Amino acid sequence: MIVEHLNLVDFRNYATADLALHRGPNVLVGSNGQGKTNLAEAIVFLATLGSHRVSSDAPMVKDAAEFAVIRARLAHGERKVLVEVQLNRQGSNKARINGSPSKTNELPRYAHVVLFAPEDLQIVRGDPSSRRRFADQMLIQRTPRMAGVIADYERVLRQRTALLKSARARGVRGDGLSTLDVWDDKLIALGSEIIHARIRLAADLQGPVADAYAAIAGADHRPQLEWALSVRGADPEDDDDEPGAEPDARGEIADQFRVALQAKRSKEIERGLTLVGPHRDDLILRVRDLPVKGYASHGESWSVALALRLASAELLRAESPAGDPVLILDDVFAELDADRRQRLAALTAGYEQVIVTAAVEADIPEPLHRHVVRISAGTISDDRESEEDPDA
Repeated sequence: MIVEHLNLVDFRNYATADLALHRGPNVLVGSNGQGKTNLAEAIVFLATLGSHRVSSDAPMVKDAAEFAVIRARLAHGERKVLVEVQLNRQGSNKARINGSPSKTNELPRYAHVVLFAPEDLQIVRGDPSSRRRFADQMLIQRTPRMAGVIADYERVLRQRTALLKSARARGVRGDGLSTLDVWDDKLIALGSEIIHARIRLAADLQGPVADAYAAIAGADHRPQLEWALSVRGADPEDDDDEPGAEPDARGEIADQFRVALQAKRSKEIERGLTLVGPHRDDLILRVRDLPVKGYASHGESWSVALALRLASAELLRAESPAGDPVLILDDVFAELDADRRQRLAALTAGYEQVIVTAAVEADIPEPLHRHVVRISAGTISDDRESEEDPDA
């Protein structure tokens, strides 16, 4: 899959923008703050229904505008697809595919993108929410209907938590809130599906991550991925919480979920929080049998972050009938030493389409230094056309 053309209206700093992209490498060059990353963010939104920079959609709408539009023409081999999403400052977003109204969660069926960005270091060094977001965006890319499952889970979680807060305010005891059972059933059904999908994702990424890490770092530090699950007694989100007895790991996730909720009910009402579920889980990353967070060097941390993205791309490449995902390398090379720059360029140059953003053109390794576009204060201009291959 490639993005042939991107059009924006009232998105970030762009009143309007049109960007033509080629097969192979594309380089977007401009000083910081000119709008390079905004173009990358728009493409990523079509694939993941979210931003890698903000947790809500409103900041992506230009000041004083009520909505923004992202429109892209995608090529799947000989087939062309026009996808469009309207991001509303208030209310639900709207989508269109080939001009016909569609659900927004249909967009990832057509747009397949993997983003590399400086924020990726937070996946390995940040709090658990960064790793959950990484995993959930991959779930949506692999199985687009998971966007609906995740959205439904978050809605049920909000409603259940509101009920807990209300019970706390009224002084209700843990055994006096029978209405919570209905929300427990919904939370367990949706949450168990998310947990199963995340566990499968970690297992499927294990081999590709190990291969990618060795290729980037030039060393085998045995990277590992494993979920710490709150339904099994772990609570990475609560340093003060004493872990309970871990349920039988051989049991069904749903059964463990229900037992954990029952065990935590009094504490949940006391705190007005839902303390069990995928929103409390963490993806534990290790190298050399030690947690990356707190033990890995800066270089090792970057290698793990890049390996996660490369492994994601390889997984989507292997599973998708649409072909390669689009790779976006957003201001990544400025963060890497010369050796990692060359290794990353060699590993990504063979994808159908690569989009690279950089403030300094000299940071771009030669294998990716092709079709160059300059960005200045929201103005887009081609600097040079892709070099023709005389043997093509």
